[in-house]
Amino acid sequence: MEAIRLRKLINFLQEELKIPPNSLSLALRHSEQSATSLPMILWQYGLVSLNQLEKIFDWLETAATPASSHQ
Repeated sequence: MEAIRLRKLINFLQEELKIPPNSLSLALRHSEQSATSLPMILWQYGLVSLNQLEKIFDWLETAATPASSHQ
């Protein structure tokens, strides 16, 4: 499940926030392939703004909601 969520997050970052592929590659190498740590790595390395970070967390919260209702 985490791999699917990570792939969807990467798609969001590329398509909606226009994060360059090389920036995502750098962050992924340092994030231990986790959808929860990837946003913080992007921010710590200065690859996203605070505004973009908030959008990422909003997306993660929204993306998690449908999965919770199926349990």
